Amino acid sequence: MQEQEIEIRVLPSLHDIDASDWDACACPEAADGARPMDPFTTYRFLRALEDSGSVGTGTGWQPQYLTARIEGQLIAVAPMYAKSHSQGEYIFDHNWAHAYERAGGRYYPKLQIAVPHTPATGRRLLVRPGFEETGTAALIQGAVQLAENNRLSSLHLTFCTEEEATRGAAMGLMLRKTQQFHWQNDGYVDFDGFLASLSSRKRKNIRKERARAQAFGGTIHTFTGDALEPEHWDAFWHFYQDTGARKWGTPYLTRRFFDIAQETLRDDMALVLAERNGRWVAGALNFFGAEALYGRYWGCTEHHPCLHFELCYYRAIDIAIADGLARVEAGAQGEHKLARGYLPQPTWSLHWVNDAGFAKAIGDYLEAERAAIDEEITVLTEYGPFKRAEIEEQE
Repeated sequence: MQEQEIEIRVLPSLHDIDASDWDACACPEAADGARPMDPFTTYRFLRALEDSGSVGTGTGWQPQYLTARIEGQLIAVAPMYAKSHSQGEYIFDHNWAHAYERAGGRYYPKLQIAVPHTPATGRRLLVRPGFEETGTAALIQGAVQLAENNRLSSLHLTFCTEEEATRGAAMGLMLRKTQQFHWQNDGYVDFDGFLASLSSRKRKNIRKERARAQAFGGTIHTFTGDALEPEHWDAFWHFYQDTGARKWGTPYLTRRFFDIAQETLRDDMALVLAERNGRWVAGALNFFGAEALYGRYWGCTEHHPCLHFELCYYRAIDIAIADGLARVEAGAQGEHKLARGYLPQPTWSLHWVNDAGFAKAIGDYLEAERAAIDEEITVLTEYGPFKRAEIEEQE
């Protein structure tokens, strides 16, 4: 049987591809109107980043969307970008870049298959059902070939699924293991049901934190879908700017992104806002997936004890329980999440480096890092807030 020829192309803009074609690969489970598993690889989310100027010229994230076709049919796509820095990735390779350049190499630009500014696990090799093996191999081989042909230092696939990580490693990419803190829904009926699974001391601490937060002198609201209004984004933009300035120097997302989000993404989002004396004073933005709630951004103009924990972590748990979601992924870093019921979970990425000697050094480093991460996850889980029997059951 003759193998079918696969055409690999790079597109500089999502305007060059139909939304239905992209989403047939990215979220086929949402074809009947259901929620996508991953809200961040949908056409509408990636298009919002592009149309708002949150990626593109001057951002260090230059779109290079990777596509694979067989006889004109789109079988696979990947959100790929040429990167001129390592910001907004959350899988840190700054030390690699410094070492590469000290040795006389040029680390940037590099290729990155990722969702910009979004440390949430999901498929990065988006393949139409029925073409899983062919499409995955075509995207990986195509991306590596592009990096080689253009003499780029490296290729990175960040926050991919464990299945993709296994497939990529089998094809010769280097596997990296990191960890985040996620909350798992063990069939809880309400927040008190979750609290009942915790040790007595941790349960009391969380109740105290929620009481302190809710005594801030105002009201907490949750908005989603058509309940979201432009005034909410005016407020949230101020919160986001403050957090962005403190964490990254300048915010990653533009103001226009939130205007587009109001138009095209509002059913994907839950915005939790705190109101005091007729003013919005704090907020946390979450995105819905089919199985998870993803906490993304937080900010405030007034500081009140425990309000951050309430809006970002406890309200997210409330939403997940009410919506029947399996977990809450609360973003990158933060061991303070452990005491609030968020346990460490592995995250995955794949890497290819052009220079053989440098690749060998990184490979050795990643092997040692994986062992350290395994140990860290074990130790942190032991320090979790759950009753001992609950921890043993989850393990």
